[in-house]
Amino acid sequence: MELSKINNQVYWTNLLNEHGHFHIAATSKGLCYVSSPNVSFTILAEWVNRTLPTHQLKQDDEMMMPYTTQIREYFQGSRTKFELYVDLYGTIFQKSVWGALSKISYGNIHSYSQIADLCGNPLAVRAVGAAIGANPLLIVIPCHRVIGKSGTLTGYRGGLEAKRGLLQLEGIQLSDKSIYSGMFQEIR
Repeated sequence: MELSKINNQVYWTNLLNEHGHFHIAATSKGLCYVSSPNVSFTILAEWVNRTLPTHQLKQDDEMMMPYTTQIREYFQGSRTKFELYVDLYGTIFQKSVWGALSKISYGNIHSYSQIADLCGNPLAVRAVGAAIGANPLLIVIPCHRVIGKSGTLTGYRGGLEAKRGLLQLEGIQLSDKSIYSGMFQEIR
């Protein structure tokens, strides 16, 4: 394919709602990045420079409308599953972890060790945690639905309060220190 025919654009827009300000980006193939709430545009620009160094950022609110619409619907409580194209960049292991996360349905939770089991490597809990931390599609790939094995609310790139808010949005009631183990969902 001729180099001139390759689309080297990463389109982006802002999404502002009661949960914060988000930067959302997509290539011509699909959604590739959803920022943590209330972070600088610089974070998106650095991610693009590191992940897609031959691409240029271009703000295009209209092109991003299908993505922002679904994310807004999620925050409004009218969408429990995303139906959009994604364009993921990561290692094979990271993509397997992100695939496992995508199987956790709305309103359910999973532990890091359960995700490691699903990925076929039950001893890789720390590696699973690192892959979850590298998830470029917050909310859409629901890493907020993963908690500690003991039921504790642990790490989230967007901050623990944002994680707590997303879980509460999905109807998961939290105590101060743990989530009730009966809420774990079995996924395959």
